Amino acid sequence: MSHQALARPIREWLIDQALGQPDIAGMFDTMCQRLAGIGIPIARARLVWPTLHPLFRSETVVWDRGKPARLEQFQHQDQVTKAWLESPFRYVMESDADMLRRELQGPNETLDFPLLKELKAAGITDYLVLATSYDQVVEEELKDVRERRGIIVSWASDRANGFSSDDLECLQQMQRIFALACKTAIQHRISTNIAITYLGTRAGHSVLNGKIRRGDGQHTPAVVWFSDLRGSTAFAENLPSDAYFSLLNAYFESTAGSVVEQGGEVLDFIGDAVLGIFPFQDESELEDAARRANAALDQTIVTAANINKEREAQGLERFKFGVGLNVGEVKFGNIGIPQRLTFSVVGHTVNEAARIESMTKLLQQPVLSGAGLAKLNPERWRSVGTHKLDGVLDPVELFAFNGCAAKAA
Repeated sequence: MSHQALARPIREWLIDQALGQPDIAGMFDTMCQRLAGIGIPIARARLVWPTLHPLFRSETVVWDRGKPARLEQFQHQDQVTKAWLESPFRYVMESDADMLRRELQGPNETLDFPLLKELKAAGITDYLVLATSYDQVVEEELKDVRERRGIIVSWASDRANGFSSDDLECLQQMQRIFALACKTAIQHRISTNIAITYLGTRAGHSVLNGKIRRGDGQHTPAVVWFSDLRGSTAFAENLPSDAYFSLLNAYFESTAGSVVEQGGEVLDFIGDAVLGIFPFQDESELEDAARRANAALDQTIVTAANINKEREAQGLERFKFGVGLNVGEVKFGNIGIPQRLTFSVVGHTVNEAARIESMTKLLQQPVLSGAGLAKLNPERWRSVGTHKLDGVLDPVELFAFNGCAAKAA
């Protein structure tokens, strides 16, 4: 029986995968095992696709016979590596080819890529690359540029005679159905990456789960974080744009980065201000939310001091900022107009946190908190009196961070 007939159940299974939300590494692993099970002599396979992610430019699934498949991610780099420049994958992508085959033994032996010499030394006899595109047109600098999107799969055999014509035909026909299933999985991964990158983990998952109408949301208690860069107007007017954005990102790394690493959610960048929350369900979880907020504050102070030290050594401007913290109930959800929404938090607690931060300038304290957070850890905070906050009816007792670490900010 031909491979085409034997592969029919695999093709049906892949169609089922395309209708769901498959794990791409697990799907590739299973397909490779099933293809090997019907007699296609696969010793090694690689699946590669470009992705949209702030850290990674592409992802790959590595499969070797007898081992479970594993997912690897490749970071964005300013300079391309020699290995990539000499890669068969690069050749296929840039030549817009759909197929590349190299026999690594016999009269048709061709070793025109360094990788092929390595594979031959490892006992590989035949190497096949198949590419399937999901072509997209993107606008770049006011010009339409065609960017190839899709998957590339490499197959390697160590059978004495390599792939037969029946093997090759089966792999080529399987590629299109597999590419369809991959498109489903990849688009889901990209959508999730984009939603979490631009909205945060909690808000991103809320939107992906269907909360996309204006007003969708919920009330939740939270520790609210509001930080603001000092002297931002002067920086914007006096620094070249590259230097200004570099300074902004250093400040955001210190503040927003610390909030996220300590389990909080950054919901908005309001100019050079950071709005974050540490939500909790009830009073039993308040202490943990407060602990995480305090840990983010500690990390922010240390990170900012280290980054400023590095910047000063390079002759770059130092940055300062204020942080306001508050505890209370917030409205967490979609606000805006139907045509342009944002997922954020609003309410009295948020407004008060912003007003508390604005008082850091007047009181010359880099960090201030309302009583709700400060009284949970009285050893960390000291009262600086009761003050009238702009737009808040009753005076509020404010607390400054109690320790020399606060001076580092």
